[in-house]
Amino acid sequence: MNYWLFKSEPSTWGWSDQLAKGETGEEWDGVRNYQARNFMREMKLGDRGFFYHSQKEKAVVGIIEVCAEVHPDSKADDPRWECVDIKAVRSFTVPVTLDQIKADPRLSDMVLVKSSRLSVQPVTEEEFQTICALGKTQAD
Repeated sequence: MNYWLFKSEPSTWGWSDQLAKGETGEEWDGVRNYQARNFMREMKLGDRGFFYHSQKEKAVVGIIEVCAEVHPDSKADDPRWECVDIKAVRSFTVPVTLDQIKADPRLSDMVLVKSSRLSVQPVTEEEFQTICALGKTQAD
């Protein structure tokens, strides 16, 4: 299993919106960055990831699961843009902020720390476990 981080502005699509989609999940559309799209091409069913609120909150707030592998983005006119579908698994007991992540030496090499603007990014298993522990949230 691989791990990922999906960033979204809560005013556009927040964790509560993702939770409301239930088991069917939702297409992670609108990504217009080649590197982020290429990461989605690597995703497999069952991969887990973090749902991250960007902008003001800047925190990991939930765990998601990939529920449909890469396919054309239904909102794009250009066939180069693809996406995956994700569903909510569980909310974080305590959100883990970007400041907490940056302050933890175990997370110093995390893509979120080094390239915080990328909207879809990989997370190592160790980073996933560490952030879940910081958020007092069950990882599996």
